[in-house]
Amino acid sequence: MIASAAAPQLLGVEWADPSWMLDHFGGAFFWLSLVVIVIECGLFFPFLPGDTLLFAVGLFIAGGRLDVFPGGEAVNIVLAMVAMGIAAWGGNVIGFEIGQRIGPRLYQREGRIIRREHFDSTEQFFDKHGNKALVLGRFVPFVRTYVTVVAGVSRMDRRRFFLWSAVGAVLWVLSITLIGFFLGAAFPSLGDNIDKALYLILAVTAIPVAFEWIKKRRARAAEQA
Repeated sequence: MIASAAAPQLLGVEWADPSWMLDHFGGAFFWLSLVVIVIECGLFFPFLPGDTLLFAVGLFIAGGRLDVFPGGEAVNIVLAMVAMGIAAWGGNVIGFEIGQRIGPRLYQREGRIIRREHFDSTEQFFDKHGNKALVLGRFVPFVRTYVTVVAGVSRMDRRRFFLWSAVGAVLWVLSITLIGFFLGAAFPSLGDNIDKALYLILAVTAIPVAFEWIKKRRARAAEQA
């Protein structure tokens, strides 16, 4: 997650930079963002800038740079979040079905994108948190991409998966998009300096990572005591 937010700025990948995408594709930027969200949430590309795009959509709508739906700013932000929530949930469903059908074979055929350590760490996360993993995993690097596959491999009840995945998708989309929207409304010039604004995303997404790291350190210290 942190890597996905930082990649456009730190690695100079223009096509993953929301400002570049908006300038080149106009209103189509939003629909491209939906495609990216689906792929990141279900098709094993954890480095795609999902968090960045959610933040940017909120920021651009607040700044008047993105007008996808008729009806004004309020309608745009509500419908945009609904569409992105559906995309995030839809990506999860795709990952879940892949896990149910060919998950074990994917695990055995390790490659550059599908790494075994990602599956292992996600499986541990899923075993530890159960249903909540589908919510908390939205905010943890790599886990967002792989947790749905792990849920499929473990034969999680489909209705239970759909419910908790939807809860996670809603919380993820609302939190990141609304941060961008309210900051864009409070600081109109922020949309022209999105590189700086994305550092806020790094700070927000680092919180669950730091929390998990502290918990692991305490657990190890307790075992050694």
